Amino acid sequence: MMDERKELFSEKVAAGTRTYFFDVKETTDGTKYLSISETRLQQDDTRTRGRIMVFEENIIAFRDALVRAANRAIGQDDGTAASARQGHAEPAD
Repeated sequence: MMDERKELFSEKVAAGTRTYFFDVKETTDGTKYLSISETRLQQDDTRTRGRIMVFEENIIAFRDALVRAANRAIGQDDGTAASARQGHAEPAD
């Protein structure tokens, strides 16, 4: 069976017992998406894996929220995180 995804970009970040993978892929119909995976080494030497996928129509909003969150986490919040969050509308069910 042929893989239906074309890998356009891949980067690995090793961080202690965790490894992060940032991959940009394209489906056979041309849809691009970002896949972010994390593997963690457990105490019993097994690995667990988690993954999120963000499709191209949501990439800009995802990036902006990630930058705000990362800035807050490292103490570089300029106040835009709170104002951006206040303007964020939750999706309807």
